[in-house]
Amino acid sequence: MENAQHDSSNARSSGPALRFVAAALILRGNEILIGQRRPDQPMALQWEFPGGKIEPGESAEQALARELDEELGICATVGPLVIHIRHNYRNGGAVDLQFFIVREFSGEIENRIFAQILWARLEDLPNYDFLPADRGLVRDLAQGKLL
Repeated sequence: MENAQHDSSNARSSGPALRFVAAALILRGNEILIGQRRPDQPMALQWEFPGGKIEPGESAEQALARELDEELGICATVGPLVIHIRHNYRNGGAVDLQFFIVREFSGEIENRIFAQILWARLEDLPNYDFLPADRGLVRDLAQGKLL
């Protein structure tokens, strides 16, 4: 985990199925911001943490700041890396996820891409149908681990 940028260039050459993603754990007291995917998206109506694909030439932190501006209209201060997860989906795709703490941002949160967004209590996270890649993290956050 200490090498947050790891050798993504080498991993990218192994095939297009692996996507590199940065996601935010946006905290407000004992609550965290979550978003629900739209009905027209893959894995429709499942919940996730805001963030998105790391573009070539971007660090994970740069990608996350850009994505939070695009998705929520905020200028975020990206904090430390909390956890790095690689998840293989049954369809053969894989995702490499880096989750960062965000405790400070400027601007008003505006839902630009999700079916809905909401502030959920950490202990209530398991009550939401999260993407498979996020479920272990959700369990740990609800149990008071990691933060």
